[in-house]
Amino acid sequence: MTALVIVTTGVYDPSGVFADLVATKQGAALTAAAYGTVISWFPAVLSFIIVLFAFSTMISWSYYGERSWTYLFGEKYTLGYKLIFIVFIILASITNASTLLEFSDLLMLGMALPNLIGLYILQGDVKANLDTYLSKWKRGDLDKELLH
Repeated sequence: MTALVIVTTGVYDPSGVFADLVATKQGAALTAAAYGTVISWFPAVLSFIIVLFAFSTMISWSYYGERSWTYLFGEKYTLGYKLIFIVFIILASITNASTLLEFSDLLMLGMALPNLIGLYILQGDVKANLDTYLSKWKRGDLDKELLH
């Protein structure tokens, strides 16, 4: 929907008034400008919404990260995770957004890569389980299992 608003309001025109925002890939500012062309007071509301979204994202990532950390290293090392998380919050506040986005993409790759390797190693087991599931599904045995 945001992209639709940006395009239909004409803000995305690379030769238009907001060409500098398009060229520098300032997504939030471009969104605020697009909504601001229709509703003059909306950029202030959008700024508040962005802050709430960023805060809720930090809380959820902190929780999921801490649960993973606890699973890997145990409950007594959670303080270490919390300190590392706070250090990264400080670093994120002093770096630019593109560096932060690239770093978070690398961290996501760091989580996905072991999963992809595991899937590759276990592909035979996954295929066998899939074949078992599909044969039960075709015979109608899955419905019987759900009823019990």
